[in-house]
Parts: sequence; structure tokens; C-alpha cells
Amino acid sequence: MKVYILWHVHHVAVDEVGNVAHFENGEFSARENLGDDVKLLGVYSTPDRVERRISVARTLPGFRDEPDCFWSAEVEVDEDDWASGYVTE
Repeated sequence: MKVYILWHVHHVAVDEVGNVAHFENGEFSARENLGDDVKLLGVYSTPDRVERRISVARTLPGFRDEPDCFWSAEVEVDEDDWASGYVTE
């Protein structure tokens, strides 16, 4: 079974020249260690429900200030992520 997770990012992190970094190398950016505020909006059963939630959120304070900063991912329920562990530096 697949579900769709939806986040919103309020960007404050800046790149090397002082611009707010919404994307890095063509990928959506969220650098919490530099102040970006990531919010989980919900987990949905279909991409259509994700789009409906985004439409509503874009009318709300805060979210409407960054209307293009929603990010979603399709995930399989009961499927492990980070199965190989990790190392911190």
C-alpha cells in the first residue's frame, strides 16, 4: 500500500551569494541546520488528496508566503528506510 507524505518548507537558509536556497542542484532544498522550517502537513492516500491539501494550505498565513515550497513523497507502507544504518561526522 502506498501513501503520500506532504511537507512545507519555510526557507531562510541562504546560498553562497546570499540568496534564499529553494533548490540545490535541481532538487528541492530544506536545510534545517541553517534555519529552514520544515512542517509535516499530513499523510494522504492519493496524490489528488495531496493537491487538494496544498490548494487549501496556500490560502493560509505563512503557507501563502511560500506557495511553491510544498514537497511530497510516495512511500510504501511497512517498507524500511535507512536499512543499512548511518554514520555521523
